[in-house]
Amino acid sequence: MILYTIMPLELVFPSEDHEFSKQRTIIYNGIPLLVEFEDGHSFRIVRNLSSDPKHYLDSRCHPGEKISFF
Repeated sequence: MILYTIMPLELVFPSEDHEFSKQRTIIYNGIPLLVEFEDGHSFRIVRNLSSDPKHYLDSRCHPGEKISFF
């Protein structure tokens, strides 16, 4: 696989294991998401893992958005 990107390799391939330990896969409103734990009860969306194109149009599930669970 060849990856053409302007991003630094540290951002594309984090070498620290603790960076991956904060990430989890969850189902939010029927949409599979890769999220990163931030604090108390909130997660930041890292990636939308759905194969349904309409899930990418849902503004609540864009990368960078925060999800709160109580």
